[in-house]
Amino acid sequence: MRPFPLACSLVTCLLSAALTASAAESPLPQLEAYTVDASWRQPIAPVRIADRTWQIGTEGLTALLVMTDDGAVLLDGGMPQAADLLLANMQRLNVAPGDLRLLLSSHAHADHAGPFAALKRRTGAHLVANAESAALFARGGSDDLHFGDEITYPPVQTDRIVMDHEVVSQGGTDFTVHFIPGHTPGSVAWTWTDTRDGRPVRIAYVDSLSAPGYRLQGNPRYPRLVEDYRRSFDVVRGLPCDLLLTPHPGASEWNYAAGDTAGAKALTCAAYAEGAATRFEAQLAAEDAKPR
Repeated sequence: MRPFPLACSLVTCLLSAALTASAAESPLPQLEAYTVDASWRQPIAPVRIADRTWQIGTEGLTALLVMTDDGAVLLDGGMPQAADLLLANMQRLNVAPGDLRLLLSSHAHADHAGPFAALKRRTGAHLVANAESAALFARGGSDDLHFGDEITYPPVQTDRIVMDHEVVSQGGTDFTVHFIPGHTPGSVAWTWTDTRDGRPVRIAYVDSLSAPGYRLQGNPRYPRLVEDYRRSFDVVRGLPCDLLLTPHPGASEWNYAAGDTAGAKALTCAAYAEGAATRFEAQLAAEDAKPR
């Protein structure tokens, strides 16, 4: 056997040969971008929800602007690239960037919290969230329990941590947070009172109740997932809720593209919870039926 040169040990030479061989093989796969439904990126004109509450996001993602007696509050923002759209729609409603005081969140996924870092920089608004969402915000969505690093966004620091049923007040409007873990451990609903047609209206902005592709039972990253979902369905059923909105408008049967009739078919909170619970139990049964 011919000896290897002194500069090349057996191990390093074999490694070099392997690398040379692999270089002639197929290239590594291309990175895949986080692509979404076209309606999630489709700008629309602001839609009036109540006297002080407006939808200023896209056709397929909710971003609610609430104008108070002392500045404005934004609940969710959509995709990371939505910052310019949101600021433009605020301007159309005569809300300057410096008038935005608070950012509230349904949950810390890229399609709802994506522009928060940019909005904080450009407006000075403070981000309010629970501890679970704050941790995910700080990681920019990375190491998600179900999606890993697939749906990341610019990291953002939370300015105020809230507890379940805590009230966040701004300009005479009280926003109450209700923890509904499941879709994410930090998922929440926000409730507040506005007026419409001269009457008070209790608005509930309720997070997604879906479990898209999740491992429901025996999930090592989320051992109590099933119990949390079932408890959250009960919480949503009992919310003060004259008017329901959700991060994905279709989940509550809103159609923002319809303008003045956008909420004509909107669900009640109880109906939203019942439908979600039925789908969840069916998903659970299907998981049970799979061979192990």
